[in-house]
Amino acid sequence: MPTQASIAEAVNGVAAHFRAHPESGRSNDAPATATLQGGLRFQVTHPNGMTVATDMPAAFGGEATAPSPGWLMRAASAACNASMIAIRAAQEGITLDELTVVVGSVSDDRGMVGVADDVPAGPLEASVHVRVRAAGADPERLRDVVAWARTHSPVVDAVGRAVPTSFDVEIG
Repeated sequence: MPTQASIAEAVNGVAAHFRAHPESGRSNDAPATATLQGGLRFQVTHPNGMTVATDMPAAFGGEATAPSPGWLMRAASAACNASMIAIRAAQEGITLDELTVVVGSVSDDRGMVGVADDVPAGPLEASVHVRVRAAGADPERLRDVVAWARTHSPVVDAVGRAVPTSFDVEIG
């Protein structure tokens, strides 16, 4: 398992590389490929072979055999926030004794099924609750670590900002 020191060393090395070679910072992210398994169940595959399954709740015609895509979005946000907090704590030399991130949201499912065109299909609001503890660490310093992580979390940024999205449809 990586140590605080090895995490800090790795991240600081990447940051130093990008400072020296800013042109290498932009890259294509690994695509996620969702393949229908039957009903509303999908297998989502990473190019390296890792997979995750999704399914919709029974109320929407699924079988609830796996998390819904919306829950995976919240899971991605929770994990990304937690990762960025842990990364920043390591960079700051803070050993975390406890870190839990809970991401919730409020949705109006009428938007998802097209019942109300004035209702968004996605969440109306989201919440993030962070519980962090580090023996001997100044609480204000921990708040600074969390604040830094919030502004540097790729998932928080992606869902909070209008990201240009193209759709290419192939029939056949």
